[in-house]
Formats: sequence, C-alpha cells, structure tokens
Amino acid sequence: MYEINYHNQDISCYSFLITGGAGFIGSNLVEYLLKYGARKVRVLDNFSTGYEENIASFMANPAFELIKGDIRDLDTCHNALKGIDYVSHQAALGSVPRSINDPITTNEVNIVGFLNMLVAARDAKVKRFVYAASSSTYGDHPGLPKVEDKIGNPLSPYAVTKYVNELYASVFSRNYNFHTVGLRYFNVFGPRQAPKGPYAAVIPLFIQAALNNDASFINGDGETSRDFTFVENAVQANIKAMLVANLPAHEVINIAYGQRTTLNELWNEISSILNTNKQPEYRPERKGDVKHSLADVSKAETLINYKPEFSVIQGLLMAIQWYEKHQHDNLMLDVNKDK
Repeated sequence: MYEINYHNQDISCYSFLITGGAGFIGSNLVEYLLKYGARKVRVLDNFSTGYEENIASFMANPAFELIKGDIRDLDTCHNALKGIDYVSHQAALGSVPRSINDPITTNEVNIVGFLNMLVAARDAKVKRFVYAASSSTYGDHPGLPKVEDKIGNPLSPYAVTKYVNELYASVFSRNYNFHTVGLRYFNVFGPRQAPKGPYAAVIPLFIQAALNNDASFINGDGETSRDFTFVENAVQANIKAMLVANLPAHEVINIAYGQRTTLNELWNEISSILNTNKQPEYRPERKGDVKHSLADVSKAETLINYKPEFSVIQGLLMAIQWYEKHQHDNLMLDVNKDK
C-alpha cells in the first residue's frame, strides 16, 4: 500500500506521534510515515483494542518508537509528546454498542484522555494536532449529504464523546493559539481492521463470514446505508491535515469517499468477490445506530486538497486480499480482545 505520496515536502526532519498507533487506522498511518522517511514515528498505545501484530514489522526500524501507556494518564501524555512536531490522535474507544454498554469507560478514554492529550500537546508546542472525529456527531439530523455545520442530537454516548472532542479542540484553538484539525471519519475499513470481538465492524465481519462460507448477520432490514471509506483515504487525510500550510486555527472536516452503500449491497458485493451464495440472517436494529450516512467532502477538498483515491470496490478488493493472507493470524482469532 501507499504507492501514492500524499505530501509534497521532506518529512525526514519531523517527528510524529500516533496515539492508538497499534490500532487499525493508527498502524496504517505509522506504515505510511515510516515508508516516506519520517525522522521519528512514536506510537502511544495501551493495547486495549490495538494489537502488537499490527506494529511488529516496524519494530526493527530505527525511526520507530513504542510507548506502552494510557492516554488517561497525563504524565504519560506529556512524556509521549517530548520532541514531537505533529500529532495524529487516533486513540479512542470506538463502537456505538460498546458506549451504550459501558458509557463510563467510553467517557474516560474519549473525553478525559482526549483532554489530557490536548493539554500535553499544547504544552509541548506541537505544530499541529490532528484528531479522529466521527460522523456519529451528525446524530439524528436527517439531511444528506452530511455537511459539517449541520448536526443533530447525538444518539449514543460515543457520539457525545466525539462531539465534546470537537468542542474542546475549538476552545483550545481559541484560547491557546493552538492548531487543531478534526477528521470526521465515515466508516473507515481496510487492512488491519480486526474481524473478531463483540464490537467488530461490519466489513471485516462480512469478509470473515464469506471467507468461511458462513452466513453473515445484518442488523435491521439491510437497507441501512453508509459512506464506507477505504483506510488509505483516511491516511491521506491525516497526512495532509498535519502538513498542509495555511489552515485556520481549528477546523472539522468530513473524511469519506462520497458514496452511499447499503448493507445488502455490501454483502452482495463481498459474496460475489469471494464466490459464496450464503444469504444473510437479519437481526433487530441496534440502539443508537443512524439509518443513513453520506458525506459532503467538498470542505476537505478545499482546505487540505483531499482527493479520495480509492472507491469502495477498490478498497474491498484490497481488504479481502489482506484478510485472505492473514486468516490464521492472532489478530484474526482473538475473540476476547474487546471484552
């Protein structure tokens, strides 16, 4: 992956911190930065949802550094920020169902941990702080496509925490002359996204089911739609958001492909690629889920020259290839990781 270079400057003089760097999106960011010669790529991760397998291939790289620690500890955050130029903050407890089952821990990680990182990054005087925001912030607003300045009421504790992140980042930008950029991800998928555990995302679950010729499970009638976004598009957004010149003090931008796919269409496409004829089994809709999601990415195009290079189909083909190769890895088999 990452044959496309998304930055137009030499990064060999810069140090980067990726929180949650052993996770799905974070480890893909680490891979990109190391490939293109960053001076230092430091990962902060407590491995509550990240996997050592995701970063094992980076350990021998002299530019790579790992800190095992938790963003809920302020001293750990300060230590992780020493000598860092740019931050991509990916550490969080994702999943709407997880937040409904355990709102306390979701709040501690996603709000307390986020605030710790903001304080530490402010004190370290980093050049820019980019963070993972979420399309869940749009809540019950019915409009499609989703536009950044039109949001509704949040539908889950997770959505509340991600909106609070945006508010804190904006306040820090205004009060401390501190440069922050929030990336509202829309259903990112791709290599290293774990298909196991109670909070696994839909695409790796579908792929794993199809690889095993098992039936998939769909919540609702299958006509729920999402703007599925291949992970390399998200990597592009992070790199450009960290490095592009002349951004305002704080911005929040949609990161997606800009196309709506229903769960039924998604299963049919994966089934076709993997040549399985299993029919999905339908379950009740999940609490807190939004029915439809589609992003307007024009603001990202204007502010950071974001150009999503990979369609859903292209991303699925690349993701399936990765899952086929790694079917028997520990990452794929760890059913207790997120419990």
